[in-house]
Amino acid sequence: MRKLALTAIAAAFAVTAFTGGAAKAAGGDTPVPAAQDWSWNSIFGTYDRAQLQRGFQVYKNVCAGCHSLRFIAFRNLEGIGFNEDQIKAIAAEYDVEDGPNDDGDMFTRPGKPSDYLPSPFPNEKAAAASNGGAIPPDLSLMTKARVGGADYVFGLMTGYEEEAPEGFDLSEGKHYNHYFPGHQISMAPPLYDEAVEYADGTPMTLEQHARDISAFLTWTAQPELEARKSLGIKVILFLIVLTAMLYAVKRKIWRDIEH
Repeated sequence: MRKLALTAIAAAFAVTAFTGGAAKAAGGDTPVPAAQDWSWNSIFGTYDRAQLQRGFQVYKNVCAGCHSLRFIAFRNLEGIGFNEDQIKAIAAEYDVEDGPNDDGDMFTRPGKPSDYLPSPFPNEKAAAASNGGAIPPDLSLMTKARVGGADYVFGLMTGYEEEAPEGFDLSEGKHYNHYFPGHQISMAPPLYDEAVEYADGTPMTLEQHARDISAFLTWTAQPELEARKSLGIKVILFLIVLTAMLYAVKRKIWRDIEH
């Protein structure tokens, strides 16, 4: 029995050592971005609507030239605080392909709230041709697709270095990024101070732009986050009340019974 236990412990240790080594090899020497203090982090936390609108502005003015948001319709922007008239005005700024018409031809028209945000490229081949063979990823679920979520996006946006560290072999056409796996990224630094002008007086720093786009992309990936938290709190309160009631019933039923 003792021999069997020792064998099990040794096997568990071997598995742990192997998986730990594999994880380290997979992660390489890429550092993990520091955790940021986001407004939605706590159980009662919510999105900052002003920040989400600034983030949408950063996406529209900077990111939308290469990256799509194919799961977001214009009417969904109500979730970040825009009213119906504002949404109609935003949608109308875009040309959307529609059709066919009575002649069987496709045509373009101004966007409507029911339309999804159009892709910057007509197809993947055009996207690859415009970006050196790489297809820019859709950003709708980016904070769910990357470990670290908003922290990773923020780290990526602020992790560029003008020059690679001494001794680092940076490939031609690549840029050094502290937090990108392998540190070599094709995308040039998209953000810089005053890249986007904020009408609400918020400082227009690179870090602020990065925080705002990270928050906005968290919302695009989890627009139901606040509703989910609200439901969770209600369920917890219900369970607390139910537990108290069941305890009271139990005491009443068993009060006069001898044990």
